Amino acid sequence: MGSREFGSGLKSAPKDALRVGVIGAGVMGSNHARVLAGLPDSNLVGVVDPVEAHRTRASELANCRTFDTLEVLLAEGVEAVTIAAPTHLHHEIALHCIARKIHVLVEKPIASTVEEGREIVEAARRAGVTLMIGHVERFNPAVAAIKQAITGEDILSIAITRVGPFPPRMSNVGVVIDLAVHDIDLIRWFTESDIVEVQPQLSSAVAEREDIALLQFRTASGVLAHINTNWLTPFKARNVTVATRRKYVMGDLLTRQVTECFGFKPDGSYSMRHLPVGHDEPLRAELIAFLDAVRSSGAPAVTGDEGVASLEIATRCLETSARPAAARSARKGPRRVVG
Repeated sequence: MGSREFGSGLKSAPKDALRVGVIGAGVMGSNHARVLAGLPDSNLVGVVDPVEAHRTRASELANCRTFDTLEVLLAEGVEAVTIAAPTHLHHEIALHCIARKIHVLVEKPIASTVEEGREIVEAARRAGVTLMIGHVERFNPAVAAIKQAITGEDILSIAITRVGPFPPRMSNVGVVIDLAVHDIDLIRWFTESDIVEVQPQLSSAVAEREDIALLQFRTASGVLAHINTNWLTPFKARNVTVATRRKYVMGDLLTRQVTECFGFKPDGSYSMRHLPVGHDEPLRAELIAFLDAVRSSGAPAVTGDEGVASLEIATRCLETSARPAAARSARKGPRRVVG
């Protein structure tokens, strides 16, 4: 089947709307399609995925055409695409689209390896097309509020917790690439500094790949940062705390509550206030930023170089961590869940 179309409800887009396609119709790709279909200045040409069930889900969510091969989608004429295919396909798909002068947003991580990521960046640079990486957490209104609160401050330390239950979808990566890469990007963005020291502690408690990671970093600017992430917590938690010389900022990325402590006195007293936080859907804000960058030919919100840098740090965490053999042999089996 080349395509599937629900013609009666397709949105009529303005003539100057960007013609956009979505590659990959998993959960994330289907949401890309849903958002793009609702943007007044985009014309969602369609979604491509080899799996019929995925195509059906995307068409139901976005009321759009679907295709079973990339070539059929590209033949329809697209100016930009978002790539939400499995990570190991990012490199091949991105290079194929860039070679056709198509602007690209690639979901995080940019690629399976740093070398592949660099090849994508260089190809986009040579072709003169926009390349943006989908680190969607930057567009979380709570993250934006934290960033604004610490701008211009002397940051001392950052602690991020990103934990939850084992994901229902099986993946070929562990928590470092799946989860912690979000927070590596946030640490670099908050501090506007490169990470220069990495001290990872990893463990595989119930999965083949690491499902617990305690990661410590030092940035070039001297900030100490810590990430706690796992797939062993029965509920999701996403928390960020930033200590500066004048403030202590706490943010819950799920409830989107951000609190700032300030005005520290010698007697230990201080003031506290809740900061205003927007209500935008992060993915919608991200895709709008991508389309704006395409139209303006300006720098995207998350550049390819930034995507590569975060992947490089995540890769270093995996390469420099060695699990002691004794710890593996002492483990008698998967954790028992009591309840």
